[in-house]
Amino acid sequence: MSRSQLWAAVVLLLLLQSAQGVYIKYHGFQVQLESVKKLNELEEKEMSNPQPRRSGLLPAVCHNPALPLDLQPVCASQEAASTFKALRTIATDECELCINVACTGC
Repeated sequence: MSRSQLWAAVVLLLLLQSAQGVYIKYHGFQVQLESVKKLNELEEKEMSNPQPRRSGLLPAVCHNPALPLDLQPVCASQEAASTFKALRTIATDECELCINVACTGC
């Protein structure tokens, strides 16, 4: 393998790793860090929305069609609210720095 081929392979591997993204594994769920960031945005919008909230056991964000696909299975869980809370906690800067063991793909 020539030096240029080796260099190209290294660059390709780095690009693939960065494209994969960071995942959070929690209680059998695996979600992307970007999805949890989107969850935060959706919940902030829900809080600032003056419309009445839906009653029920599910968090209001579960009724939002913009909820990322990888977070939707959490809504089927009986612990959806606490799972979302834990994911938001894990998704702090520690996950982006890969300090938290629940974060993979760094």
